[in-house]
Amino acid sequence: MTKTLALAGASLLALCAATATAQTEITGFDDIDDRITDLEEAATDEIERGDDRFRYGNPEEQQGFSGSASLAYSGKTGTTESQELSVSTRLRYATGPWVQTLGIALDFAEAEGVRDKEDTLIVYDANYYFDDRFYAFVLGRAEINGLAMGDDIETDAFIGVGPGYRVINEEDMTWRVQAGVGISYLREGDGDSDTDEGVIASSRFFYRFSPDVFMTNDTDVLNSGDTLRVNNDLGVSFQMTDVMSTRLSYVTDYNEGREIRTDNRVSLAIVYGF
Repeated sequence: MTKTLALAGASLLALCAATATAQTEITGFDDIDDRITDLEEAATDEIERGDDRFRYGNPEEQQGFSGSASLAYSGKTGTTESQELSVSTRLRYATGPWVQTLGIALDFAEAEGVRDKEDTLIVYDANYYFDDRFYAFVLGRAEINGLAMGDDIETDAFIGVGPGYRVINEEDMTWRVQAGVGISYLREGDGDSDTDEGVIASSRFFYRFSPDVFMTNDTDVLNSGDTLRVNNDLGVSFQMTDVMSTRLSYVTDYNEGREIRTDNRVSLAIVYGF
């Protein structure tokens, strides 16, 4: 009798769980919950932008190969037919002072039998550390739109190399700079392409006012062809309490190739847990 009641109870719990899941899908509860999660992650990402694992020197990396991979697929039939597939991987290889990271993301989608997205994203980042202050870097990036036509950008790629140096390397204040040369490549859907040499430079500054307040100012400059692009991200982060973090940032993006050359953005992110 006890076993019968236990089995009946387990079956009832399973039925209730399945019913609850179905109800949340039908009523749209899951969609709202997912949206709340997205907003929470966006705020957390904004606050974490002030972090810099290379702030004080060569970070301790797991030696050898490491990485992660993910895959997501969804298909829909009925009133409309669609499929979406996303695949990504990040691979890291570290051996002594030499650290390399490769990231790849593939994003495909089709609706009613017609492919409407075929994107490939690739990033490569390599650093060789001579000591705690001086290092060399290689940066590579490629964005490929497999469905580009006409004057749409099919391939947007860049690779750059150069040295980096930590000017200040103190506990409450750090500043590192790096500069180098690079090549940018643009190819349109009709086959027209353009290759330009460029100069890249970056600055990463950090200052801690108190145990709970610090400031970062990140600047990136790219001069490629006849176009100068500058991005500056100034932010102040507050650890207001053990459960509340805040970041206020001001981002300026300058691009000589645009009709309106300067864009400015103010962001405020607050994360509170209880």
